[in-house]
Amino acid sequence: MQAPKKWKMAVLVWTAIYPTITIFFALAGSLLEHIPVLPLRTLVSTMVVVPLMVYFIVPFLSKRFQRWLEH
Repeated sequence: MQAPKKWKMAVLVWTAIYPTITIFFALAGSLLEHIPVLPLRTLVSTMVVVPLMVYFIVPFLSKRFQRWLEH
């Protein structure tokens, strides 16, 4: 199997990242406000979002859109 085109993977990852981050901040935004320093808020956010993306969301979407990714 050939690797998907980079632009297709970029679209797939973007469609995964945008709603994930939006939902994360809708649910946890008020908790993150108590962290006074922006870089620490970003660190906490990425500690949650990146593993979700790598282990669950992108693999799920890759399987769902496998045909599109291959062509």
